[in-house]
Amino acid sequence: MYTPRRREREMNQKHESPDRLEEWRSELTGYCYRMMGSIFEAEDAVQDTMVRAWQSWDRVRQDSSRKAWVYRIATNTCLDRLRGAKRRALPMDLSEPAATITEPKDNLSRDSWIWPAPGHVDDPGHILISRETLRLSFIALLQLLPPRQRAVLILQEVFRWSAGETAIALEMTVAAVNSALQRARATMARADLRSEELQHEDAEVDEGLITRYVEAFEQYNIDALLALFQENGSLSMPPFTMWVQGSPDLLAFYNTTRSHCLGSRMLPVRANGNLPAVAQYVPAGAEGRLIPWAIHILELNQGRIAHIHHFIDAELFIRFGLPAGLDATEDFSINR
Repeated sequence: MYTPRRREREMNQKHESPDRLEEWRSELTGYCYRMMGSIFEAEDAVQDTMVRAWQSWDRVRQDSSRKAWVYRIATNTCLDRLRGAKRRALPMDLSEPAATITEPKDNLSRDSWIWPAPGHVDDPGHILISRETLRLSFIALLQLLPPRQRAVLILQEVFRWSAGETAIALEMTVAAVNSALQRARATMARADLRSEELQHEDAEVDEGLITRYVEAFEQYNIDALLALFQENGSLSMPPFTMWVQGSPDLLAFYNTTRSHCLGSRMLPVRANGNLPAVAQYVPAGAEGRLIPWAIHILELNQGRIAHIHHFIDAELFIRFGLPAGLDATEDFSINR
């Protein structure tokens, strides 16, 4: 019998769904980002998941089952988007460093590359887990796995779900989950990506080094920039395929790109597990306007720069919640 009490309970469930789903948005974004390797795709997948879950919320009566059900929707959304997709990668995992230093020209489409995520992505209650499993080198490793194996590994080894919970969420048997996890681990153990060398980061970030990097770049003091790198340090710049390694080639690269980078200003941001990064704005025209150019993520080792990822895509600035432009005459150093 349809009673007033039942109607009231169902109405409460309807009103509860957006709030409950919003509580899960951050961790869902972290899940989808690891699955997709791109914050662009991840946020779109999460939005699709939220809409589908909200539309069908009242079909799942047991509150304890809802989270697994929402993750099932998120997984299927990611699997649909990954069907037929090529593997995303970092430049250093696709080619040798540039033999001749010229202005970068050759590039690949956005869907070829791993892209960074804002520092706030993922569950803030698991910052230590997030930092290791949101590293760009770890995201690159995940992309070697078939999508369903990727989902199993993320849920069990990143989110610490049991095999039973994972099986429910992915509509698999426990035996199939265990087998998929075993194969995923074996694939990652055999991997030989150059970016794996970047996993050995300093336990604590030297904020003074980040400050010196910003000052050197804004002044475009090449000697000061080179002094911050390890002897065999490197840099890359998706969507360009070219990457550069070693002090002589870094010197040549900075000299080659001087005219484009002169007058840049930098804003601090956080990326991929709450790590320090900077957003570069470059001059545009003669009116003192600065426009978005690249997000720099610094990989540090033994107090020096091992690698700098320059992610060149203006839409990243929107995803990171950064201004659409800056006034070159403004003093915004107090915000650093």
